[in-house]
Amino acid sequence: MEITIISAQGLKNSSLFSQHIKPFITLTTTPPPSSCHVYTTTVDHEGGVNPTWGDKFDLSNIINASFFYNKSSYIYLQVYTYRYFLLGPRLLGWCGIPASDIVDGFSPVGTVRRLSYRLRKKDGSRGNGVVNVVVKLESSIFQGQRRVDSDVADMRFGRVAVGIPVRSPAGGW
Repeated sequence: MEITIISAQGLKNSSLFSQHIKPFITLTTTPPPSSCHVYTTTVDHEGGVNPTWGDKFDLSNIINASFFYNKSSYIYLQVYTYRYFLLGPRLLGWCGIPASDIVDGFSPVGTVRRLSYRLRKKDGSRGNGVVNVVVKLESSIFQGQRRVDSDVADMRFGRVAVGIPVRSPAGGW
């Protein structure tokens, strides 16, 4: 899976010491603060509250098909502003991209999907700003799932229909 961090809009600068923010984004598949594989965009020194990046990350080494079938799987994005001196980065907001948002509507594999998410404050309440990303799935992620589907097709049960049973007009089944 490839994810591209495109841009953010409407970030809020709440610093009293600096008139200009220098945002960057961290990306991980485990909830902060216990993140093991953390990817980081470059710092946008010019965009201010509406930064752009275009940084691409290949997540195929940490994401497999089971990630997409688990309802609690997320990709976490945290937006920070770079600060000089000993202050360190300051969190501007975060969002979680559910795995279901990534796989819903993907056909065929290799399709590119653009997603946007509102940022949250550290406490989870509604924050300021929106993050825009582009996601592209590779066929290798679902290789195992396709094999299972072809095995089911070879059983020769005919066409399978999924739905809600309908009563016959006579009221019986």
